[in-house]
Amino acid sequence: MREVSRRGVALSLALSAVAGFVDAVGFIETGGLFVSFMSGNSTQAGVEIWADGPLRALLPLALVAAFVIGVTAGGVVVGPQARRRGLVVAASAVAVAVCASVGFAFPHTVWRFALLAGAMGALNTLYLAEGRARIAITYATGTLVSLGLALAALVTGRSATAWRRPLLLWASLAAGAVAGAAAHQWLGDGALLGAAVVLAALAVTIGAASRRGRAGQTG
Repeated sequence: MREVSRRGVALSLALSAVAGFVDAVGFIETGGLFVSFMSGNSTQAGVEIWADGPLRALLPLALVAAFVIGVTAGGVVVGPQARRRGLVVAASAVAVAVCASVGFAFPHTVWRFALLAGAMGALNTLYLAEGRARIAITYATGTLVSLGLALAALVTGRSATAWRRPLLLWASLAAGAVAGAAAHQWLGDGALLGAAVVLAALAVTIGAASRRGRAGQTG
């Protein structure tokens, strides 16, 4: 994350908290599946094939596929142009809101959570470099690897501060999950509408910052 500005880091922390929030709601509603942690869904699909039959593996596999589709779509939209990040976040907000709305009308339709998986996948394309995500917005494993490597750098004297950002990113995701579980207990699917509102506000913030940046360049 060293190549990302302070504003970018702050944005990534906010988005990671939203991701943890949404993942917690999805986990509860689907009975133990994830909308951002695809390693868990992949393992769950493998277990389901042998434990309960291939049909039970369809949902976790569908979530994996939706996540990949979201990453693909986000990568196409953002590409090398950072100013399009706001579009990706706005589209993610719409997907989360639609999932919540479907939940109000059809509360037992778990397939709607593919929308959340797609939205979370797209968020991982906001900070790209050489075809890779510089910041893992929605999954903790990559962040914890970065944290461990940064701690190794601390022990060996190569960097005294590199551990701070990955630790903050993980903490944001974890705190978001706690908030998501609490909000779901109080609001049910209404909690997802709150997440959609936050994403929409972040999209507006990103768009405004992008416009100011372009105005500064032309001025």
